[in-house]
Amino acid sequence: MPEVSPSAKGRCRCGRVEFEVHAKPMVTMACHCTGCQRMSSSAFSLSALFPGEEFTVTRGEPVIGGLHGAPRHFFCDYCMSWLFTRPEGEVDLVNVRSTMFENAADYRPFIETFTKEKLEWASTGAAHSFDEFPPQEQFPSLLQQYADTRE
Repeated sequence: MPEVSPSAKGRCRCGRVEFEVHAKPMVTMACHCTGCQRMSSSAFSLSALFPGEEFTVTRGEPVIGGLHGAPRHFFCDYCMSWLFTRPEGEVDLVNVRSTMFENAADYRPFIETFTKEKLEWASTGAAHSFDEFPPQEQFPSLLQQYADTRE
């Protein structure tokens, strides 16, 4: 896998909202659920998970769209690009749509989720596949395996 920089910038399609991360991703993912298919207008959504404190919106003001409860999905209010998601939970995390990064090609998905809703012709090349989300008890191992592939 390509080496991902510990600092990256991204933006929406029109450039009104820009953001930065100052950490390597904890894991990269593709989600095949029908909700992500509809929100991304694609066969799956791509994302990279980061600690919330390492993510900053540096320009513009994202708005909540998609689901308006938990989790919260954030978009550019002008071009409507889906930028990131803030999952609900005790740990502050942000799930950034990896195609918004300047170096999007470096964020190949390591896991894919909701393959039970996958379009049969869609392929991601992810190392791990799950019918739904991975069981909570598998996350520490998956995060470690991902980190090991990046060293």
